Amino acid sequence: MGADGKVFTLSEVSEHNNVMDCWLVISGKVYDVTKFLEDHPGGDEVLLSATGKDATDDFEDVGHSTSARAMMDEFYVGDIDTSSIPTRTKYIPPKQPHYNQDKTPEFVVKLLQFLVPLIILGVAVGIRFYSKSA
Repeated sequence: MGADGKVFTLSEVSEHNNVMDCWLVISGKVYDVTKFLEDHPGGDEVLLSATGKDATDDFEDVGHSTSARAMMDEFYVGDIDTSSIPTRTKYIPPKQPHYNQDKTPEFVVKLLQFLVPLIILGVAVGIRFYSKSA
């Protein structure tokens, strides 16, 4: 690790986003992976698409091996200023009223949900009773 405690902002790291100069942010650390682009098993596009953001989730989702994690030390260039990374907010869907497509009043729907099975049962019993007596 030859970074000597250098701290970068996300905007500084984001400037390194091409095949000739590629930096990534993973777990609060900054890595210059330019020399590794050709050798990366997933191809250089995977690494290039992770530039300009915190790529920790992308890195963890893949499930890198212990040897891959150990290899990262040689690409370490410094730490990220965490205050420069935008915080993620959890998506909360807007509250919306229940949508009643056919505009049927709710009490009518509940009444029908109760009565229709009773009517079907009554018809079935009536048919059975009528067929026995005939």
